[in-house]
Amino acid sequence: MNKDIKLSTRKKILDFQNALVDNADEVNIVTHHDSKLFPLKHTFADGIYVRQMSMDVGSVVVGAIHKHLHVWFLLTGHISVVTEDTTEDYIAPCYVVATPGTKRVIRANKTSIFVNIHKNPTNSQDIEWLEKEIVAKDFKEYEEYINKNK
Repeated sequence: MNKDIKLSTRKKILDFQNALVDNADEVNIVTHHDSKLFPLKHTFADGIYVRQMSMDVGSVVVGAIHKHLHVWFLLTGHISVVTEDTTEDYIAPCYVVATPGTKRVIRANKTSIFVNIHKNPTNSQDIEWLEKEIVAKDFKEYEEYINKNK
């Protein structure tokens, strides 16, 4: 994909997120760290953190920028996912290897259960700490992270 188009799409996703956050009381929206509308279930296994989110039909989530390659599963339902590179539909059951550094807008076309699987080498169960390890708050933080960990 052309770099200018990709950056334009990134800006559109960020503008969309900002508009949704500004109107959060009026729409069924959540950013990565706000789970009022989307129940989260946290499960831990040796070296693994599992984060499950339920989405009602028509709801939209603007995902975080993940720092690491990870896998996500759609256990039930049907979602559409928009990134800087593509728009894709997923119908459960399915799984995807998610590349780091990607911001996603996810829309539930049917009631869905979405699960992320993350590495957790310290076996921490501190959700706040795990989120800092797993996600970047913005693209600037992500760029700093990858430059520091080359």
